[in-house]
Amino acid sequence: MADDATETETPTRREYVKYGGTVLGAGLLAGCTGDTEGETGSTTTETKTATVDDSYAVTMAPMGEVSFDGVPEDAVIFDDVWADHLVALGQQDRITALGRPDGYFTGFYDELPGVEFDTSGLQALWSDGLPKELFYELDADIHHLDPCRWLSFDSGWSQADFDEVADNVGPFFANRFSRAHSDPPEGRCRDSYQFYTLWELAETFSQVYQVANRGAKLRAVRDEMVESITEQLPPVSERPTVALVVYNSESETFGTYQINGPGFAKAHYRPLEPTGAFAESDKTYANSYSDVDLEEMLEVDPDVIIHHWDIEPSDRFEALLALEDHPVGKELTAIDTDRVYVGGTPMQGPIFNLFQLENAAKQIYPEAFGQFRGVGKTPEDEQLFDRQRVADIINGVAE
Repeated sequence: MADDATETETPTRREYVKYGGTVLGAGLLAGCTGDTEGETGSTTTETKTATVDDSYAVTMAPMGEVSFDGVPEDAVIFDDVWADHLVALGQQDRITALGRPDGYFTGFYDELPGVEFDTSGLQALWSDGLPKELFYELDADIHHLDPCRWLSFDSGWSQADFDEVADNVGPFFANRFSRAHSDPPEGRCRDSYQFYTLWELAETFSQVYQVANRGAKLRAVRDEMVESITEQLPPVSERPTVALVVYNSESETFGTYQINGPGFAKAHYRPLEPTGAFAESDKTYANSYSDVDLEEMLEVDPDVIIHHWDIEPSDRFEALLALEDHPVGKELTAIDTDRVYVGGTPMQGPIFNLFQLENAAKQIYPEAFGQFRGVGKTPEDEQLFDRQRVADIINGVAE
């Protein structure tokens, strides 16, 4: 951020972001020490160090309270989900780095008039690891990356590393384990880690970037779509069984997921109340998956198979479709009836969620909502939400 103050006794904007309210260098995960006020992301109206007139604070676990003297100008992001949150709020021009820019899907934005996110000029944050020196080079005002996630495995980063970057560059602000409500590592991360819905996260990010009305308006679009979908759902007894999987062609096994599992990862499925093919099985659970072979899959024989993590067909998805020529695979009902679909990404923010909810409704209940024709191929008269309305909200022109 540009410095607002010119006299030495007044903190610069960057200094205030790092130190105002909560000294993140001394305690990055302040929320892990017991301050749970504002756990759903409500903005506080007072700060502990009110040295700048337009200062504000936002609270979210695991960071605790983070204070700002103005909207962050430069944002570094690792997970795609946080980039979608910023695009949804019309803040995409603030993004300077992304975990893997080349792999970020922008096709949904192409359907929204006047909404663009060009990833070609972004710095890749991942390069055979997460180099600390890159954070210093980028010199961002805020880092949308959850330290607790990186402390949960041998990432090469320690808590001291995150404290150092927060102290010398800028704070961290993300909540990765809300993806599936899985457990963060033991210690101060787990002690007070809280889980948020996709839309609670959207509200919190809205507060960081001071565009709270946009988050609320996008949620209204989603709620209206869910209400309309719910009214048209078939009786439970008439719903198809759905298997959410990842296929491994080398071992000819399926990784099976709980389609109604918790977290923002499954936020596009839960409103549809699908009948999970493995709901009564010990072969699937909420936060990860278990492998089943072709014979076990044939015993369950789901009506619909959805390939997790794919927005567009991947090599794994194509291998799944090729089971039509397999002596066992061709016996699967979903293969025989062409009811095998790409399922989208669990790393979804508000915009991805709107499109993926619409897609899933068509995949699971085509009689009620029309056939799924592929990403970006839904005729206007079969769309379940207004693209122009969403674009106007993102661009800040909606009434």
